[in-house]
Amino acid sequence: MGASIRPIGPPRFAVAVHILVGLARSGCNLSSTTIADQIHSHATFMRRILARLAHAGLVEAREGRDGGYRLKLPAEQITLADVFAAIRWDGAEESGSESGSKAEESLYGEVDWNERLDVELIGIMNAMDRQMLDYLRRHTIASLV
Repeated sequence: MGASIRPIGPPRFAVAVHILVGLARSGCNLSSTTIADQIHSHATFMRRILARLAHAGLVEAREGRDGGYRLKLPAEQITLADVFAAIRWDGAEESGSESGSKAEESLYGEVDWNERLDVELIGIMNAMDRQMLDYLRRHTIASLV
């Protein structure tokens, strides 16, 4: 058939997992260009993901002739939850209204329904995050190599 499989979930997460599995398989330093070529992506995008992974302590960068990126921890110690936390969008890019955290009341003293909905959705999304991270903690990079 030859149909490609599209990764489910955030693209940065899938790319980060591909990077880490590639580094684990290679066992040596790889340049961002080499990594980008291996997973068919742009080197600039790779460097952004690699910077997050390095900041999280999952990879290290070395400069010089033998430079490049390599795993900082053994693949058996890097869980998919670690990867997700490293590349996770932190909300700093969010745009929109800057309403306060206190629910606004209508003329009749009722809490605005949008605020109630937001509170409910936050609770649901936090529960989803906990369940997802619990699941991701059961899988390591080594299990995907």
